[in-house]
Amino acid sequence: KMFGALFTGGKAFGLLKTQQGEKLNSINEAFLSDPKYAEEEDLSSKLEMFKKKYMEFDLNDKGEIDIMGLKRMLEKLGLAKTHLELKKMMSDVVGCSSKDTISYSDFLNMMLGKRNAILKLILMFEDKGKEPEQNDVGPPCRKRFSDLP
Repeated sequence: KMFGALFTGGKAFGLLKTQQGEKLNSINEAFLSDPKYAEEEDLSSKLEMFKKKYMEFDLNDKGEIDIMGLKRMLEKLGLAKTHLELKKMMSDVVGCSSKDTISYSDFLNMMLGKRNAILKLILMFEDKGKEPEQNDVGPPCRKRFSDLP
């Protein structure tokens, strides 16, 4: 009996990811036509990148990042956080402490907004770490998370 559940789970999960992807695409469309972001350069490629980044998180069945998804993602990046720190990061993004998920719109508002939420800094910092390093004279200083504001 449990065996069958495993198989349908995999299929359901794939379907869920597809549906989430479609849902995120439609949110991207809305942001593309939002006059508030008309000035943003490369908006469509940024949105595509943010969508990939968002889907790297373990999304719950509503297609949102919950506290466990956030925790796992940060652990993958080698940044274990306490429950309290995670809650603070979430309220940092959504702007209120009562919500315990980050919707894709919240995520985009954070990534495109002027405010530097901790999560945004971490994600941008992580992306910079993937870029090939320029050949500077002398070894580059390794940045640590303790150096972040």
